[in-house]
Amino acid sequence: MAKYQYVGEFEFNASKKMLYPYFSTASGLAQWFADDVNINNEDKVYTFIWDGDESRAKLTSNRTNHHVRFDVIDEEDDDNNYFEFKIEMNELTQSVYVRITDYSDMDEEEANELWETLIHDLKEIVGG
Repeated sequence: MAKYQYVGEFEFNASKKMLYPYFSTASGLAQWFADDVNINNEDKVYTFIWDGDESRAKLTSNRTNHHVRFDVIDEEDDDNNYFEFKIEMNELTQSVYVRITDYSDMDEEEANELWETLIHDLKEIVGG
């Protein structure tokens, strides 16, 4: 199956410190990203639950208040999918942006629609 890389940038009216837990913790991700999220702290594997279906991803990169990367665990797919959240600040304007990179089998239109909806939900929560 063909893979696509989606990159989207979203501006937030919130600090990097406030946003970071929404990308890095099970409770934060469960508020906007999935129906429920569980974590195995020993091996840093997160289980994401959507409509009763589970997907697992390993936290492979993490820098507090800056970025988080998850590599999706899929035994049937050698070309691993991943998604990454980078929180950046424009020093000139003091605006905070979240850059999302999603490497998966979703085409650009499908990925864009998904991330627009998810980010809208997150902005509702953080007020940004």
